[in-house]
Amino acid sequence: MDDPRRAIASTDALLADPRLDDACRRLGRTAVVEVVRRAQALCREGRIEPGQVLDQALRLSPAYATSLRQVVNATGVVVHTNLGRAPLSDAARSALQVAAGTTNVELDLETGRRGQRGRATLDALGAAVPEAEAVHVVNNGAAALALAAAVLAGGKQIVVARGEMVEIGDGFRIPELLEATGARLREVGTTNRASLADYAAAIGDDTGFVLKVHPSNFVVTGFTASVPASELASLPVPVVVDIGSGLLRRHPRLPDEPDAASALRAGAALVTASGDKLLGGPQCGLMLGAAPLVERLRRHPLARAYRVDKLTLAALEATLTGPPTPVVRALEADTAALRARATALVEALSGIVEAEVVDTVAAVGGGGAPGVELPSAAVSLPETFAAPLRLGEPSVVGRVRRDRLLLDLIAVEPSDDAALADAVRRTAKTLDEVS
Repeated sequence: MDDPRRAIASTDALLADPRLDDACRRLGRTAVVEVVRRAQALCREGRIEPGQVLDQALRLSPAYATSLRQVVNATGVVVHTNLGRAPLSDAARSALQVAAGTTNVELDLETGRRGQRGRATLDALGAAVPEAEAVHVVNNGAAALALAAAVLAGGKQIVVARGEMVEIGDGFRIPELLEATGARLREVGTTNRASLADYAAAIGDDTGFVLKVHPSNFVVTGFTASVPASELASLPVPVVVDIGSGLLRRHPRLPDEPDAASALRAGAALVTASGDKLLGGPQCGLMLGAAPLVERLRRHPLARAYRVDKLTLAALEATLTGPPTPVVRALEADTAALRARATALVEALSGIVEAEVVDTVAAVGGGGAPGVELPSAAVSLPETFAAPLRLGEPSVVGRVRRDRLLLDLIAVEPSDDAALADAVRRTAKTLDEVS
């Protein structure tokens, strides 16, 4: 008997089928060829019939020409680094659509001459923090601190408290970043305590600036002492404050989180921060401070290497001028409203899966507000739902605690509740078929 695998249509024949035209337009011919070959391989392995190859290719075709997938963040961590930190607002997403095409990023449309890159974005940032005489934007928070070190302390000394020589995610260490710019570090104080006298004794003719770093992702308690920016400003050198998480002004739910406006009022010459954390914008590095100093940073050759693209400029401007971001809305979420949403979801899943409403404690994440607990609510499901939901479309990522999967709603948009319920229903059906 002839091998049925001989009936598998050729790649060219399958690609000629009009049902693959949409996939070719969305993904490109090369990507579709790969999908078709994967479907053919499944047939050769005997897992599908020859007549099912095209349907399988359609099922395997991704929605977008990227390996990135949409994820519903039900982890209870508002700014989740592994999930891309801050989700952008609808205003910022719309701005990205405009910026993705040909734009006037460096063209003055009134005069027809070259314009200043990102002027409107810088104006929006300056308006958001009027305490800053001037502002600049680079491609991430580390770049902001590196540019400051290279310009103000290249070949010189940076004075920093020993307890602020921090390491953040993925083994990234602030001291190594600063030393890579050619600066030398002078540690003062001890792991848990530093005084103004410690800083004063370390300052000399070779000091570029004093650096104050927000520890971000840990808290030291007990017998501790640190020097606020207001006292450091009395020293005869500039003070650079890295606030990390990008809070521009004080927030009532984050009383101990440093903010740019307060640091500048306290006398900081320069404040650096990330734009994709508590600000809720795209990945970028914010630099705010004294006009002469910021102009030196902007004109330095390294500033070109750290320059942001038009997409970042557009998304940041929309974040600053648009409505409250998803991060802000999550921080201000009403616990009773979260519990009501969880209750509605459990009712929608009644008879399908063993689900219940539980009170939870969420976290800010992204190195912001360590130790701050945000009251929230979640839908509790059997742990067996964790992997299938994570691998589904859209991907739903929760957290497992005590053999239960918790889908925390604090960072889930209310408009995603229906999709979340549908994902759980599909998973329940799949698990039933497997069992």
